[in-house]
Amino acid sequence: MNSIYDIFKKLDERNILLSFKGMVTSELLTTILSIMESKMDAYEEKPKVKKKVFNVLVECLQNLYHHIDKDAINAEEKVTFDNSALLMIAKNTDNYQIMTGNYMETKNVEELKGKLELVNSMDKLELKAYYKEILSNGTRSSKGTAGLGMIDIARKSGQKLDYYFEEIDTKMTFFSLTVKIAE
Repeated sequence: MNSIYDIFKKLDERNILLSFKGMVTSELLTTILSIMESKMDAYEEKPKVKKKVFNVLVECLQNLYHHIDKDAINAEEKVTFDNSALLMIAKNTDNYQIMTGNYMETKNVEELKGKLELVNSMDKLELKAYYKEILSNGTRSSKGTAGLGMIDIARKSGQKLDYYFEEIDTKMTFFSLTVKIAE
């Protein structure tokens, strides 16, 4: 891209309401929710749609906050992958899209891909039962979470999760997630 205007046009073409790249903090979560509340108020969005967008947005931000792999260095290429993330929110004619991206260790891709495929294979009732099953298990991951985030996102959005893994090298992969929330 040759100029800031090129970036602006690209964001405008994609109907991006909000774009953020950086480190996700608890303060940022509050700020983003406040910005989105203002934007949805300006669109006079129905309370039911606002609630769905907020619920999914909170889960996506919490996933970024809790699950970004810490800084890693690729010694061969002397490249540092930081723990910043990308978040974009778009408003299309009939839906909102929440898009996130972050680096993760390549060794963890297959496990996450398996969880995502499992979540996407379930219907609404199966997701609800699976959610309750994991909740009653009481097990926690090494990061202190119960692993409910993706299940919750699928349940609250009512949509399949669209994801992509871009392998950067043998150690690091960029994980992209797109969630659509119908109006």
